[in-house]
Parts: sequence; structure tokens; C-alpha cells
Amino acid sequence: MTRRTGRARDSSIDDRILAVARRHLSVYGYERMSLAAVAQEAGTTRPALYRRWPGKAELAAAAVASMAEEEEVRPPRDPYTALVAELADFERGVSRPGRLSLVGSMLQDTTQPEVLARYRARVVAPRRRRILAILETARDGGLIDADADLEVAVTMCTGSWYGRALAGSTPPPRWPERTAALVWRALGGR
Repeated sequence: MTRRTGRARDSSIDDRILAVARRHLSVYGYERMSLAAVAQEAGTTRPALYRRWPGKAELAAAAVASMAEEEEVRPPRDPYTALVAELADFERGVSRPGRLSLVGSMLQDTTQPEVLARYRARVVAPRRRRILAILETARDGGLIDADADLEVAVTMCTGSWYGRALAGSTPPPRWPERTAALVWRALGGR
């Protein structure tokens, strides 16, 4: 049996590096994120960072992956209330400091495809699946039109937030409730 030599790996360093990398991605974007700056702010060295992640793309992908854990999609009992709750959760998440600029970073041409794919898989896709499950439950329960365009409706739910942000206006009071009501009515909601 071979014994490992050296110190045991300090997992708190991993957590610090990932937290700093997430912040740097949101503030500076992928292109301007510096591994030296991440290591320094995390209170570690570049060699320690490179022992964990061989390069910027791998670190950025790990940082994005650490943002959100995929959740099981469970059909809601009351789809309308579930839609409002999901939009309120989205609003809380996207309103956190740096989160909206992280979305912008993911849309840059210079963002590595692996990082973008990880962000879509860990952050965007689970939210879209949850919203779709809510709307499918409503459709299956006869609460919205049977031929409702759920694909467009899912995008409308979160897209309205991004549209306002790009226009430079703040979301209106009670955005989750108002957005859910508008989408629900557009789908023939009763």
C-alpha cells in the first residue's frame, strides 16, 4: 500500500477559490478574469490553484457548477402559486450582487464553450425545467389552454426580467406576481 506524502488538501481553499472565481466572473467576465488575482484574493497561491484546476476554463466551469445544484422537478399542487414562487425565487437569485453581470459574461463571445455549457446545465436548464413542469401541470389540469405555447411562455417568464435590465429600468413592484398573472392570462389561464 502506497502512502501519500505531504499535507492533506485543505478543502476550505477550494471553497474560497470558487467563491472568488464566481465573483470575478460576475464583475470582470471570463475574458478579464485573472487566475493570479483569484488566487491572491482567495488567500492562496497560483500553484495551489493550478493543483486544483489546470487552467482558467476549468476553474470557470467549476465556479459555475458550484452555483446551483440541479433539483428534481416535482409537479406542483397549485400551478399558479408555484409559478409565482418560482419567479420570486428567480428574482431573489438574479438580484444578488454580481449575478446579473454573470449572465452578461456568459453571453460574451470570448466565454469558453465548456463554461457556457456548464452554466446552462447548472443554472439555466433546471429553472426552465421547473417552470415548464409548472405550466404542464396547469395544462394537464385544464387550468390553461391545451394548445398553449409553453416553450415561448417559459422564456417569457424570465426574459421579461432581462429585457428590463437591458433597458436600464428596474423591475416593477411585485414583479413575480405581475409576470405570473400576465403569462397565465396569455396561456388562457383560468
